[in-house]
Amino acid sequence: MTFQVRPISGSLGAEVRGVDLGAIDDERFTEIHDLLMRHLVLFFPDAGGLTPEAHEAFGSRFGELEVHPFLPKLDGHDKIVVLDSDQGARADVWHTDVTFVQSPPIASVLQITVTPEAGGDTMWSNQYLACEALSEPVRDMLEGTTAQHLFVHPNGSFRGEVEHPVIRTHPVTGRKSLYVNRMFTRRILQLSKGESDALLEHLFTVSESPQRTCRYRWVPGAVAMWDNRATQHYAVNDYVGRRVGQRVTVMGDEPRGAEPRWAKYQEPGMSATAVKD
Repeated sequence: MTFQVRPISGSLGAEVRGVDLGAIDDERFTEIHDLLMRHLVLFFPDAGGLTPEAHEAFGSRFGELEVHPFLPKLDGHDKIVVLDSDQGARADVWHTDVTFVQSPPIASVLQITVTPEAGGDTMWSNQYLACEALSEPVRDMLEGTTAQHLFVHPNGSFRGEVEHPVIRTHPVTGRKSLYVNRMFTRRILQLSKGESDALLEHLFTVSESPQRTCRYRWVPGAVAMWDNRATQHYAVNDYVGRRVGQRVTVMGDEPRGAEPRWAKYQEPGMSATAVKD
């Protein structure tokens, strides 16, 4: 088995051909893992049309698979989430998956099974580069801050709320990445609300900047996998028709960064618990 690897942008992402993901040995898996650490997102346009069993088996090589708390599942496979645009699965906001839990996923493996005639691409952004793009004084300050990440399901069936470092250190590469996202990050806890809102808006803009992104045009059966610890992604909602994907998600690790250098901000006359409101 010989890989052909083609970077698809100057910032992140590589297309890998000549791979049957359902039939790789340990040596080839190590090569794929190393490529993921280098490129952050890998695309397999001719991956062999993963069966549900092969999809789960490949994802499991990276760690234990998640059973998502509320997204719909493939019949008979509770670890495979079905993302169907006809059922409202259009994640057209920049985000990192499930940052509202204590140990967010480390990676996801997504196979697209149905594509619209045009459109429906997905974009990813490099959060190492976002962190490095910040000025030194801002980056230095952020190394001592944490942020609230929050998600409440519209029907009230699920609530996730947690605190993570604004800048995290990757446990494999040792590189630092910006770890806030527009979908789930609500507040930098060491700042006043006004300061936090202004700074977060700037950080979101930096993290989503086009020069730190790649964009992929799907074909049916193509597989993508990404490192959730150093990327964000965005499903471009520009299409008519149906788009369906099947995804497994690898259980996470706890984000680590510099120790907080300041106490959580408290408005004069407010209780400490009011900081998160």
